[in-house]
Amino acid sequence: MQAKVRKGKIEIDTERCKGCKYCILTCPKGCIELSSNFNSSGYFPACFINQDNCIGCAMCAVVCPDIAIEVYLEE
Repeated sequence: MQAKVRKGKIEIDTERCKGCKYCILTCPKGCIELSSNFNSSGYFPACFINQDNCIGCAMCAVVCPDIAIEVYLEE
């Protein structure tokens, strides 16, 4: 019997994000990086990459001081 792999998805509110990088440093699967485009406040926000690797652990949302990340588990 094979273990089922959890699949996650995150959404980042780029206008709320200040680019502190806490989520990038915390993600165990390397699914987040800084955008090369800045938001209306002049920050380079985080963006979701490597979407196939996300396991939905929600560590990124837990460490986000701006409450800019929502995590979803896909079935």
